[in-house]
Amino acid sequence: MLAVQRVQGTAVPLDRSDVDTDQIIPAEWLKRIERTGFGAGLFSAWRQDPAFVLNQPRYSGASILVAGPNFGTGSSREHAAWALQDYGFEVVISSRIADIFRNNCTKIGVLPVVLAHDVVDRLMRAIEDDPALEIVVDVQERTVWVGALDLSEPFPLDDFTQYRFLNGLDDIGLSERHAAAIAAYEAARPSYLPTTTPV
Repeated sequence: MLAVQRVQGTAVPLDRSDVDTDQIIPAEWLKRIERTGFGAGLFSAWRQDPAFVLNQPRYSGASILVAGPNFGTGSSREHAAWALQDYGFEVVISSRIADIFRNNCTKIGVLPVVLAHDVVDRLMRAIEDDPALEIVVDVQERTVWVGALDLSEPFPLDDFTQYRFLNGLDDIGLSERHAAAIAAYEAARPSYLPTTTPV
């Protein structure tokens, strides 16, 4: 996972509430064995509508998704977070984000940001009016800043998750910090016991 200290970019306004993981990445896409390529399936049912926001050229290249409340509910499929990241989103902003989806995002470097409903609604309307609106999400300061709106809003992010983002540590990265201790432990184990060391 890459370190994330600051995300600065434009956004897509997904003005829908209660978006579940099956809508984010439909079940037909779950047969893939790779972790890449899911961006093509992101909101694939909705993308059949030419008017859907992801089909509108004015929102192309956006790195932030601003969504309605209760985003990411439903099944615990990791593929939903993978699809958002593969499409190019680095941040999801909503007034409410489902817990399991949130955890799946933090494990791969997609930043879930929860802001008050009225703030999210204000952002949504501003993005619809001006797709070039620049949003800055600062992990170190735990703040969303939009200069054009004179808006600066803090968002909740626990210290450990912030540390993971700032240092680019997924679960494997966290384990690798202890590589020397793991190697020493394995070296001292009797040879007849199972080992993680390749033979």
